Amino acid sequence: MSLAFRPCVVIPCYNHGAMMANVLSRLAPFGLPCLIVDDGSDEGTRLELERLAAEQPQVTLIRLAENAGKGTAVIRGLEESAHAGFTHAVQVDADGQHAIEDIPKLLALAERHPEALISGQPIYDDSIPRSRLYGRWVTHFWVWIETLSFQLKDSMCGFRVYPVAPTLQLAERVTLGKRMDFDTEVMVRLYWQGNTSHFLPTRVTYPLDGLSHFDALKDNVRISLMHTRLFFGMLPRIPVLLMRRRQQHWAQQQEVKGLWGMRLMLRVWQLLGRRAFGLLLWPVIGVYWLTARPARQASQQWIERVKRVLAQRQLPTPPRLNSFFHFMRFGYSMLDKVASWRGELKLNRDVVFAPGAREALDVDAPQGKLLLASHLGDVEACRAMAQLDGSKVINALVFSENAQRFKQIMEEMAPDAGLNLMPVTDIGPDTAIALKEKLDRGEWVAIVGDRIAVKPQRGGDWRVIWSEFMGQPAPFPQGPFILASILRCPVLLIFALRQQDKLHIHCEPFADPLILPRGERQQALQRTVDRYAERLEHYALMSPLDWFNFFDFWHLPDAKEKE
Repeated sequence: MSLAFRPCVVIPCYNHGAMMANVLSRLAPFGLPCLIVDDGSDEGTRLELERLAAEQPQVTLIRLAENAGKGTAVIRGLEESAHAGFTHAVQVDADGQHAIEDIPKLLALAERHPEALISGQPIYDDSIPRSRLYGRWVTHFWVWIETLSFQLKDSMCGFRVYPVAPTLQLAERVTLGKRMDFDTEVMVRLYWQGNTSHFLPTRVTYPLDGLSHFDALKDNVRISLMHTRLFFGMLPRIPVLLMRRRQQHWAQQQEVKGLWGMRLMLRVWQLLGRRAFGLLLWPVIGVYWLTARPARQASQQWIERVKRVLAQRQLPTPPRLNSFFHFMRFGYSMLDKVASWRGELKLNRDVVFAPGAREALDVDAPQGKLLLASHLGDVEACRAMAQLDGSKVINALVFSENAQRFKQIMEEMAPDAGLNLMPVTDIGPDTAIALKEKLDRGEWVAIVGDRIAVKPQRGGDWRVIWSEFMGQPAPFPQGPFILASILRCPVLLIFALRQQDKLHIHCEPFADPLILPRGERQQALQRTVDRYAERLEHYALMSPLDWFNFFDFWHLPDAKEKE
């Protein structure tokens, strides 16, 4: 029988006596027992901690005879937590930089994942020193290599919940870093041990009167030596780490679509420019290409299909048509995506309209339109350029499991994007009514037509239409096309493809309106999806590296390969 969930707070403290009263007052509403580990502080801090412990019964004071470092203090606190019967310990730094008010959310995650390390994922304001920010980028990159995974989003945040027993088990087996190298090393080694991490976005500030014990020389040397140990420790673990990856349906994955490392990469672009972004992109994509086996296999399958169809039609093969550059194209699309949200892509410089596309969009027309897009090219650029050119309100339907991450990144990097995200799990009457109201106001709606629902309907029905695509039948969702017929509005196909180092917007009329007669609805739906699949194939062959469906597109989830 598992132990009941019993959390406490562990606070390593070294000469932060002046700040501790404020930290404890912010912790008080949660009623959690607090273990303060005095890491050999000066006399003033010792006296202050004694006073606080005497006045507050929920506080236990633990003393280390001399300063041994944050890692040593945390492990000592975890040992005392275990002796007192606590199962989980919230680590809070004593300098007050963490959003302590997020503790209930961290603990809720810990209770759902009792064997995992729960960590804050910092959202910084302008108070963070630039040197610390750059150092974090380097550590994130090495952690991805050391785990062969992008699952560990931030390994340096000291605001986290430790599962006490697994962490002490790790500390008994290996020697962990004792100072500023501790937070990263314990997270990586817990991952190796089989205890993964879950992350919660949380705001982190650096107080103007804050006291930092980071020694630029000594601690950077310690961190470099730590990464050296972890890198060579990773090498014999490569088979085990790769085996931890499991193929899932696209909507259940934390998909490739800009979610891994996105914040890091975009900060590089924002602060250091596109050139620095491009340089960092090569090793990041290289690691991902080597480790993301399901996505790599899907990419290779796509490239082979494209080459086969091009050869059958006696069309030339584009340069660099291989899986690695397929991944690289996706990486660069991440930069285009945010630049488009921020209005930094300029018409006729970065983005051009293909022949007939501007006329098809007809931005000045007052009537609402449905933009039928896909995961071929950068649909976000399409929406942003439509806004820039005509101040249209664009509503994008996105699946709810990805929408939260997508929206968070967008709000951080481009708060003025003006893009309305509408999270959905499926397309029902409520969705149709809400969209109809927006269309009647002259707004536009964007929806993709190339991905099936997250889950099947009752009875296991995925509600798809099978249509010939790249030489083999593929499942397309019925929902977007049925929705288009209900809305009775102009329907346009739209793609933004990178060609000749510019984004080319392609747009063509699809239906006005799309009609599915009741008496022959299924036949009409089949013809409609066939036409969409044919046009999708046409544009995909024009720019095959812009295909951003990194999964087996030709089979339903859990279907067996028949070829």
